Amino acid sequence: MALRPGSPVPAPLTTLPKVALAGDHTRQEVAARVRRGQWHRVGRGAYLSSAAVADRRRVQLARIVGVHRRLRAPHVFSHDSAALLWGLPLWSDPDAVHVYQAHRPGAGRDATLSRHLGSTAPADAVRVAGLPVTSLERTVLDCASTMRPLAGLVVVDAGLRAGVLPGEILRMIGANPGGRGMARARAVLDLADAGAESAQETAVRFVLLRAGLPRPQTQVRVETRAGTFWADLGWEQWRALVEYDGRPKYTGPEALIREKRRHDAIVEAGWRVVRVTREDLRTPALLVGRLRRILPRDVPMERRPQLSSRWHA
Repeated sequence: MALRPGSPVPAPLTTLPKVALAGDHTRQEVAARVRRGQWHRVGRGAYLSSAAVADRRRVQLARIVGVHRRLRAPHVFSHDSAALLWGLPLWSDPDAVHVYQAHRPGAGRDATLSRHLGSTAPADAVRVAGLPVTSLERTVLDCASTMRPLAGLVVVDAGLRAGVLPGEILRMIGANPGGRGMARARAVLDLADAGAESAQETAVRFVLLRAGLPRPQTQVRVETRAGTFWADLGWEQWRALVEYDGRPKYTGPEALIREKRRHDAIVEAGWRVVRVTREDLRTPALLVGRLRRILPRDVPMERRPQLSSRWHA
């Protein structure tokens, strides 16, 4: 899928949050900074400036930094932790920091640290923003093979946008075809699309696919009297479009007017449009019903049992 002009592409991080470790300060100093509201605890012995905690992604990255500075044994960040470092979106906030380690420590279990035993191959370990992390391809495969379908598809879509080649992921699956989660990874990869520009756009497409609707095209080019526009999803053969409306899209009255003119021009060009919001994603059955009304009654349906897990996980 060709990306539309100006389409954003995920990029690896170059800077990380500044994290304070309790071990570098006295107990009294740590307690005083927390009491004064200057520091916020983000992990075991790790603190972030309270001014930065409103940014949920920054908090997750601070936890990764805290773990890196605390661990003494060799480690490589992996799974959704690696995805964060590669700048990929996630469907939900991680509940733990993931690392590969050759050996599991004998004491001091940390519920917020998920250790995956085994050494990574040299080609699967690189450095991003100074931290050891699985390669982009290995990160995509790990997420696709362990996450529930929607969460995995969000990462794989973004990974393809960032330059991952599907053939490389298939090669890695083929090297371990009977491995845990490999069938799941192959199924998710088969439905992935580099045209999704956000996790929400992936979620909308996931709802359509899980319902059995024909696979939509991403980034549909629409010619109108007002110029060329690009829609998030659609089916050109039926002149039907699906647009995800996120809050940041509308920054003021002028943005609303521009979007109204765009919408009117698309409709006048003979396209039918269903607009989707975050609230619609919470009621997928109702959303599918709306979409069915803009498609032909005899549209072919396809069962996709690989998407049967709870879609909102």
